[in-house]
Order: sequence, then structure tokens, then C-alpha cells
Amino acid sequence: MGAYLNPGKAAYEEAVHSEIFIDKSEMLQYLNSVVKTKQKYVSVSRPRRFGKTMAADMICAYYDREANSQCLFRDRLLAKTAPVPMENGRIEWDAYLGKFDVIRVVMTRFFKKGVSVDKSLANMQILIIRDLKKKYPDVEFFDETDLLQAIEDVYSSNGLQVVIVIDEWDAVFRTRQNDKKGQTEYLDFLRDLLKDNTHIALAYMTGILPIKKYGEHSALNMFDEYSMTQPMRLAEYTGFTEKEVKDLCDEYKMDYQKISDWYDGYRVTDYIPVNKRSDFRRGAYSDHKLSIYSPLSVVSAMRNGIVDNYWNKTENYEALADFIKLDYDGLKDTIALLMDGARVRVNLKGYQNDMTSFRNRNDILALLIHLGYLGFEGDESEGRIDSEQGEIFIPNREILEEFKTSTESDEWIGTFEQFRTSQELLQATLNEDENRVAELIEKAHNQAANKTYNDESALSYGVQLAYYAAQKYYTSILELDSGKGYADVVYLPRPGVHMPALLVELKYNQEADTALNQILRQEYPDRLIHYQGNILLVGINYNRETRNDDPLYKHHTCRIVRA
Repeated sequence: MGAYLNPGKAAYEEAVHSEIFIDKSEMLQYLNSVVKTKQKYVSVSRPRRFGKTMAADMICAYYDREANSQCLFRDRLLAKTAPVPMENGRIEWDAYLGKFDVIRVVMTRFFKKGVSVDKSLANMQILIIRDLKKKYPDVEFFDETDLLQAIEDVYSSNGLQVVIVIDEWDAVFRTRQNDKKGQTEYLDFLRDLLKDNTHIALAYMTGILPIKKYGEHSALNMFDEYSMTQPMRLAEYTGFTEKEVKDLCDEYKMDYQKISDWYDGYRVTDYIPVNKRSDFRRGAYSDHKLSIYSPLSVVSAMRNGIVDNYWNKTENYEALADFIKLDYDGLKDTIALLMDGARVRVNLKGYQNDMTSFRNRNDILALLIHLGYLGFEGDESEGRIDSEQGEIFIPNREILEEFKTSTESDEWIGTFEQFRTSQELLQATLNEDENRVAELIEKAHNQAANKTYNDESALSYGVQLAYYAAQKYYTSILELDSGKGYADVVYLPRPGVHMPALLVELKYNQEADTALNQILRQEYPDRLIHYQGNILLVGINYNRETRNDDPLYKHHTCRIVRA
């Protein structure tokens, strides 16, 4: 047994013998199905505290040919799994038990402050090759500083493939965030070491971040990625499942509902079994949707007997505060909306999977998903699950407490004051309180930049800003029709929300009745045929020509009727 070569089973035995151990060994049967295939490249990204290292320890213990782990796994759930049917036969649970040399690397041990990436990689290769030389003293190593060459030398000598397990693979992107040259060098090293290498039976990487992208491409595009937005076949191993938590609550005499409120909330999507795919396309299958709990928090609550916030024991709230202070595209308003319990639509397509390349609000929100601060549920339609577009939400009370702590500074006072105004505006609209709606729209516009008064598109922006809190209950649709001087916004209730649809239209230099009459004249409600009888038509006017020193500057009037 070496420090890096064939590290053995001791680390996994510690987990097995712990007071609370959740058996995730069935995961190995899936990995066995991809060993020595084109799908042998597996990259798993999870937040801290979600069991990545324990899974890596388990993989090492299982495949390590010197670990002698037969007895250890015979008592695990793995031994009860059905054989995996393959083209060449069936794979039994112990088919690859103890069959390979295993190289285990924890990247955080090498990428440290003050040490360049090339020096870190050189040190790592020397140490792993030292283990190889001790294990295989008769092998003639061509280059004792080149890990790829050393693996090839050993394979040429004994024909034994290796399993490579890389933990904290993304350390360089977290510790050397601005070292673009070093990051590229690191990715190139991994690509050259792993890609198209027949000497490798399985390459398994864990990290917090998905694989780094440059544009739409990645140097490690041979990997199948299993992330918080697309866990696929590894979904049930993302964290603790509902059944596992219920069993723990029964054993430790804990209130399951409280545990669920505090630590549940991560929604992940499992793969669709072949025999269920027709049902899924018809909308008749939903068992692929799993509810996942934060493992370390559940374990802490069970052992202590106290339901509390255990997140900050390992994650400083300042990490969250630093990211949401980057107020891209009204990010702070989005955070206020999420803290109110809303779900917000996001598009994650442009995120580059690092901690610095932020171009807009969605990039920050994508990072918060991977850090575990936000839950994500992808869109589903026509038999497809979208891993890049969907809705985000604060998953549970524990994370909500982190957001509360991170937004206590004075700089958030204005954000929350505007949000409360927006909440009051929505309620006044639903109450058909015309005077109060006019007052609150006016207040919102006074807080907004004057550009929101200059053209139709800007007016639409002003309405959306004022009704921001409505996104908790509504989906907004913009209709910038061709008539000069107006921009309307339609708010349709989200599924399960029993509220009237809203059609809001602004006019300037006229009357609120004019806006309302235009809605009726154009028969806008006919476009909302399914909501007839439950639509509020909201017409708002202000005088754009009034001088800014006039008491009536930005003064609004409002009319509301039900259609």
C-alpha cells in the first residue's frame, strides 16, 4: 500500500464503522457497467458536505487489488444488487472487486498558495511515480517525471489497467482563481493523462465545480458529468434520500417534518428506465424526481438531537455574501425574491464553470447552485429534461438562514424596502385599490432611473420593476404592441396559484381610462381566453411632460376593472 498507489480500504472502513453510515455501495454497480468502456470517464460535482470523499474512498477500497475488501463489501447493499446485463454477458457485483491498481490523488494537497501550477503538477507526478517504482522495482521507467509514461511502462510490463480517482479535481480553479494560464495548463495535463488512454479502466473525478468550459468547449470533453443540475444515473447518491432520512428519524427519535424543513429541498433528476420512457413522454411517469437532503447536516442533527443550522460549521456565510454583492442585472432583487419563497427562472448555458468568469446574474446563480446555496429544477417538455434552463429556489430553512445572515448589512436596506413596496403593490392590485396602486407605482418610479420614462420598452421595464415581487406567483409575458406611447405586461398565474391574471398597461400624457379603454378596444382579454372572468385589467397613466420641479412630476393615476 502506498500514499497514492493502492491506498487500501482504511478510509472507507472508518465510514462503515461510524455511528451513522448510509450505505451507497450500489453506486459501484453502475460504475462497473462503464469500466473499460467509452463511458469510463466519470466526473461528479457536488457541494461540500455531500459525501464526495466518502464515495471516492469506497471506490478505492473496491477496485484496489491489494485491499482485500471481499468481506467489507459482502455485507453492503452492493452484494444484493442484480447483475448488470451487458452485450458480453452479465456483470456480477464482485466482477471487478480487487482487480486493478488504483491511483488516488487529492488535488488540494498540491495546489497551494505560492506554488505555481507547473511546479504542483511536477511534484504530484514525482510522488506517484515514486510509489510505482517501489511497487514495480523491475520495471524500466523511461522518464521518472512523466506520469503518463510511467503508467504506460507498468502496463507494458504486466498488462494491468489502472483506476484513477481524483478528489477535489477543481482545486486549481478555487485556489488560483485568476491564474488562467495555470488553469489551462492543468486541464491540458489531465487531458493528456486520461484521454484515449487504454491503460485506464476507470477515471473518476470529484469536485464542487463542473468541468471548466472555454466558450462552449472543454479540454475534458470525454467525461460524462454528473452534477447538481444533471446527476443522471448517480442522482440517488447525490445526498441522503427521503427514505434514508425517515429511517434515521425513526432510529434517533427525531421529528421528520422538522428535519425535512431544515435540510431537504434539493431536487435532482434521476435517469429514466428504458421501460418507463414511453410513460415519461406521456407525462405518466415522475419517479425520476428525487428529493435529496444535506448529509452532514442530517448526521449532525441526529447525533446531537438538535435541529439547527450546521451549514456554517464548514461554510462561512461571507463566501455567500461576497458573491451576491456582485449585483449583476439586479441580482440583489432576485435574492430578495428567493428569500420570500419564490422560484426564479434561470438560463445556465453561458456559465463557464469557474468562480471568476461572471458576465451576468445567471452566472452567479449557477455558481450558487453548485455551491449548494440554491436548488435547481430543469424544465421538462416533450420527453426532455433541460439541465440548463429551469427554476431556482432556496432549498430549505438552513440555507435560508445563511441568506439572512449574508444580507444583514446596511447595503441591503434599500433592496428589501423596495421589495416590500413591490409586495404591497401586488396586494393593492389584487384588492383593486386604484389609489394605492397609483401611489406605489409612483413610489417605485421615483426609486428607478429616469430612463424608465423615455420609451415603450423602458416603460415595460418600469412596470416589471414595480411588480417584481409578483414573480413568486406569476409568469410575466411582455407585449410591446405597435401603438405609440404604451407598453403592456401580462402576468399569468403559475400552476397551482389561484389568483387572477393581470394585464397592466401604461400610458403617458393621457388618462388612466385611456389605457383601460385601449385594453378593451384591442380586446386583449380575448388572448387570455382560459382566464376569462378572472382577469384584472390595470390601466396606469402619468404625465411625461410635467417639469421635475412641479408637484405633479411623475404623478400617476390608475383604473382597475375585472374582465
